[in-house]
Amino acid sequence: MYNKYWPIWTNQVQAPGAKFVIRGNAEDSIVAGGCIISGGDVDRTILGPNVHIEKWAKVDESILMDSVRIGRGAVVHKAILDKHVVVPDGVEIGVNHEHDRARGFAVSDGGVTVVRKDTIVPPHA
Repeated sequence: MYNKYWPIWTNQVQAPGAKFVIRGNAEDSIVAGGCIISGGDVDRTILGPNVHIEKWAKVDESILMDSVRIGRGAVVHKAILDKHVVVPDGVEIGVNHEHDRARGFAVSDGGVTVVRKDTIVPPHA
């Protein structure tokens, strides 16, 4: 993910450093300032500024833009979530592509789910 020959450029916002609490974990990931991982697990993911990930949430192989909120026990797999997306407790994105399409999300041929800016994902819809 981190390659000086293929950099990921970003506008640096003024934010405190990332915070990992209640055994929050991020492996093989890039985590921007202002992020709080509160008991969730993040793997092979890029987190933009001010992303919050709650307890028991799992995020992998994804890109989360600024100010995304991931609720308790939610799952995000192979997805791109644009700015200000809210994923409520227990909701899954990228796990069932038919369900993702039914909720109006785009799914690429490669199986990446894309959620538009400012979307509040309905709980268990």
